[in-house]
Amino acid sequence: MLFSTMNKSNRFRMSSFKIFYLMFNQRNIHELTCRFAVVLLLTCQCLADDGYEMDDFLKREYSLTKPYQGLGSSSSSYWDLMGNAMITTEHVRLTPDLQSRQGAVWSRVPCFLRDWELQVHFKIHGHGKKNLNGDGMALWYTKERMQIGPVFGNMNLFTGLGVFVDTYPNENKNHEKKYNPSTQRVFPYVSGMVGNGTLAYEHDRDGQSTELGGCTALVRNIPHDTFLLIRYTKNRLTIQIDVDGKQEWRDCLDLPGVRLPQGYFFGASSVTGDLSDNHDLISMKLYQLTVERTQEEEEEEELIPSVDNFEHLNKVEVQEEGMSGVQLFFTIVFSVIGIFVLGVVAVVMYGRWKENSRKRFY
Repeated sequence: MLFSTMNKSNRFRMSSFKIFYLMFNQRNIHELTCRFAVVLLLTCQCLADDGYEMDDFLKREYSLTKPYQGLGSSSSSYWDLMGNAMITTEHVRLTPDLQSRQGAVWSRVPCFLRDWELQVHFKIHGHGKKNLNGDGMALWYTKERMQIGPVFGNMNLFTGLGVFVDTYPNENKNHEKKYNPSTQRVFPYVSGMVGNGTLAYEHDRDGQSTELGGCTALVRNIPHDTFLLIRYTKNRLTIQIDVDGKQEWRDCLDLPGVRLPQGYFFGASSVTGDLSDNHDLISMKLYQLTVERTQEEEEEEELIPSVDNFEHLNKVEVQEEGMSGVQLFFTIVFSVIGIFVLGVVAVVMYGRWKENSRKRFY
């Protein structure tokens, strides 16, 4: 009714306003759609450039990346250097390619995340021959920090998790052999261990008695990047490697029932002995994982590092071998001789006893 009473001029203005309004809305919708498409395209491109990045969950206070500004003696630093470790523009060199060196880098901030994933970019290289290099490096999530020792530059009897990149087979003393027949391993070798403060890493046996599992990882003098991933979620420990230049993770260890307390420190260490290598840490990136938990799981609290059925994992069944024919023959012969000697001794002793008994009656 109101529109019908308007004059032609007003009706023209109203119609023009409606047309402008509709065109403006359509333009806005089109513009928003274009912007959304551009943002989506850029996001996909970023993810495609580096399939390992999850910036939304990256915890920078537990991560070590270029240009390593949070590393050093400053009170605002998140990380400490130790031993022969040094900072360059491209990496943190834990040990140089020189004999008898050890170095480490340790986080100052304890980690209270329940579920996490640590991605490590590293490089091991040197001038030594194919099997004349050592000794390797280790990644840590432990109660103790900044402790020099014999386990890849860190203390023995540690409390927490150690992941070892072992480049030299100590149990096999023949340097010309890369294959160790006694352990059925090919080195370099990646393995994991959980310590409770009383469990010792056996250096001379390459930690076999305490190993949770592992895999071969040919990481030395490789022309492409090498990565290692450690994931801990819902009491499950997973270790994966990417050392083939394919940007694909390969399974190395997957073990449930691993119980690690919160509030421990991340670190990396390395050591050289008579043999040496450059052990370079390029980055350590820690990501927080979002995991759904039951009420019972939320209330769980681990106080001491442990692994379910650990004794079963390290139990070695030894089958007794049967005796050969020669062994059986000599066993029977010596048994007969032994019985004969005992019989003679018994007869002699009995004779003497009877003779002594007669003398008492005279």
